[in-house]
Amino acid sequence: MATKKNSQPAQHVADSHDLIRVQGARVNNLKDISVEIPKRRLTVFTGVSGSGKSSLVFSTIAAESQRMINETYSAFVQGFMPTLARPEVDVMDGLTTAIIVDQQRMGADPRSTVGTATDANAMLRILFSRLGKPHIGSPQAYSFNVASISGAGAVTIERGGRETKERREFSITGGMCPRCEGRGSVSDIDLTALYDANKSLNESAITIPGYSMEGWYGRIFRGCGYFDPDKPISKFTKKQLNDLLYREPTKIKVDGINLTYSGLIPQIQKSFLSKDVDAMQPHIRAFVERAVTFATCPECNGTRLSEAARSSKIGKVSIADACAMQISDLAEWVRGLDEPSVAGLLSTLQQTLDSFVEIGLGYLSLDRPSGTLSGGEAQRTKMIRHLGSSLTDVTYVFDEPTIGLHPHDIERMNSLLLRLRDKGNTVLVVEHKPETIAIGDHVVDLGPRAGSEGGEVMFEGTVQGLRTSDTLTGHHLDDRASLKESVREPAGSLQVRGADSHNLQDVDVDIPLGVLVVLTGVAGSGKSSLIQGSVTGLDEVVSVDQTPIKGSRRSNPATYTGLLEPIRKAFAKANGVKPALFSANSEGACPTCNGAGVIYSDLAMMAGVASRCEECDGKRFQSAVLEFTFGGRDISEVLGMSVAEAEVFFGDGEAKLPAAHKILERLVDVGLGYIKLGQPLTTLSGGERQRIKLATQMAGKGEIYVLDEPTTGLHLADVENLLGLLDRLVESGKSVIVIEHHQAVMAHADWIIDLGPGAGHDGGRIVFEGTPADLVADKSTLTGQHLAAYVGA
Repeated sequence: MATKKNSQPAQHVADSHDLIRVQGARVNNLKDISVEIPKRRLTVFTGVSGSGKSSLVFSTIAAESQRMINETYSAFVQGFMPTLARPEVDVMDGLTTAIIVDQQRMGADPRSTVGTATDANAMLRILFSRLGKPHIGSPQAYSFNVASISGAGAVTIERGGRETKERREFSITGGMCPRCEGRGSVSDIDLTALYDANKSLNESAITIPGYSMEGWYGRIFRGCGYFDPDKPISKFTKKQLNDLLYREPTKIKVDGINLTYSGLIPQIQKSFLSKDVDAMQPHIRAFVERAVTFATCPECNGTRLSEAARSSKIGKVSIADACAMQISDLAEWVRGLDEPSVAGLLSTLQQTLDSFVEIGLGYLSLDRPSGTLSGGEAQRTKMIRHLGSSLTDVTYVFDEPTIGLHPHDIERMNSLLLRLRDKGNTVLVVEHKPETIAIGDHVVDLGPRAGSEGGEVMFEGTVQGLRTSDTLTGHHLDDRASLKESVREPAGSLQVRGADSHNLQDVDVDIPLGVLVVLTGVAGSGKSSLIQGSVTGLDEVVSVDQTPIKGSRRSNPATYTGLLEPIRKAFAKANGVKPALFSANSEGACPTCNGAGVIYSDLAMMAGVASRCEECDGKRFQSAVLEFTFGGRDISEVLGMSVAEAEVFFGDGEAKLPAAHKILERLVDVGLGYIKLGQPLTTLSGGERQRIKLATQMAGKGEIYVLDEPTTGLHLADVENLLGLLDRLVESGKSVIVIEHHQAVMAHADWIIDLGPGAGHDGGRIVFEGTPADLVADKSTLTGQHLAAYVGA
């Protein structure tokens, strides 16, 4: 059959699947929405905090992709994997493998470092085991997580039907420092913080959190027989005191029950000191900081490595020296090694280290504990393993990749996102920064507001179309804050002298008080080091950082902020019953679901099912408790209110409750009027959690507030509300110090302290102090140039 000349060949049917289609998504607050996302393009999801962006991108698209991949494994393998429920959605079509790069902080294990988390350490260990002089052993001889052990004994071997015994010896050479066990620091425990020597055990002499004589510990101490629990500790013999403090774990029998007795010091080392201090609950952290002093290990000088591992060198550099180098310097050192026998290894290590520099993390060192990385740094560290990947047609999902980035670094991040897209991948980005929204090929805007007022698609199309659309994001996309006409006069200053923690280079600075001070500078310039090392430990300072809120699905805004306490007491007083009845975690809980509101069915390797409890209809309380009312509402109706509704309810009329109203006012102040009082904390976004923490801390007695990037997770429209809140704090007589990269906050400041000029050892100096107007006029620093461009100067 004749064909026309120059006619285009028909598209192959396999090439027609160029869209990810989502129909009828109802996860969290999504209202039965449908979207079509182009593949092999960069799609940006915008909208106010809490509008449903994460619910659509992470909880629907990425979750379904991961669930379907998990289902390709055998039932046996699935039994070892996390079970994922199918998201509430009618149809999903065109999904590809999803790789999630989120802001979850890296594990706070004290043995985890930047090097161990990115495989750079593994490659360095192999390199030193091949080239190090003197040669001390295999790669594990250079690992601070492997201890040196040796042993000997008889083994029974069966040969030809006869059993014979042979003597065998074995030894493993590890690189762990024997003194600090690879932690880099040793701890010394103050015994006076563990017990009151004038009291007996039965008089609650032990002051360690959780060590009450009412529970298991009381049963063990009374039944172990090592000492008299009614005798004051000061009267103990040397042996009795040794048993109380240092006895190694010993099996004992108390009332016919097999138990293990262990001295207080081994218990503390096991339960508290094996964890990262920053990851502990506040009351336990306070105890550890009071009772335990940490000092750099004198044997390995903090390097975590044994003497043998430190003695083996390539040239004049040991593996400890290599890990302590700034990564940009380490990359140069590796580039200078010319050894054909390990050429492949050198090239892979070189690529990994160059990726650190390229992504703006060249200022880190490989021995930096991963628990000390900020959310933004952790996210970029996770990106490193994907940059050199040969995979294509993958969906990369990013959660605000510009967090913690200076405007100068955002340009770099944008080029990395475009590189991933240009390799033939689909890139989905949840983002608020206009600089990153601008590079999107496609934009999905959710709203119109947050919580129950959000969850709808307000706009789908190009960035240009978003600008002209009648949506909240469209209206604010080109917002530019202007410099203040006049700045406040300081009421004194906080003097910092000789600050030298981390990369700070003997910094002297006077931080003005009674005004809004913004600390800025590129990522890694020393901002957090200056504040944490010299400011946050002071008595009158209240610090609101970005560490995640620890909370289970039983925790909610009412329990976290302390709001539930006055409400329970008011209910109890009005009805003449005890307050414990009005807690779903205590006596008032529905007996069928134990106050959870849902019943979980475990289906082994298949996803568990959560179904609403039929007994309480998801209200979490016994029916008898719901008969008690306050102001005409029962406790479940109060917990079902939004913060804004509750503020009106407890503000006036018969339900007037000043203690609750004060907390609710602060929650409204930080822009959380839309969240429900009984909503599980696990459903809140990162920005919402930081603001709930800010609302709680605002009740503190502090005079100086330190905020670490409070615009994290905030929509452009909400930044104005935040600036209003900061102004109100300053006008009430407080001093506010903000670590921030957002130009709108810089423009609104009364005083700016700019650190730099670069990151790591290229930073750590004050490069500018003065008003925002002076910084714009000066234009000598990177921050000044970007702020001048932002305000149009």
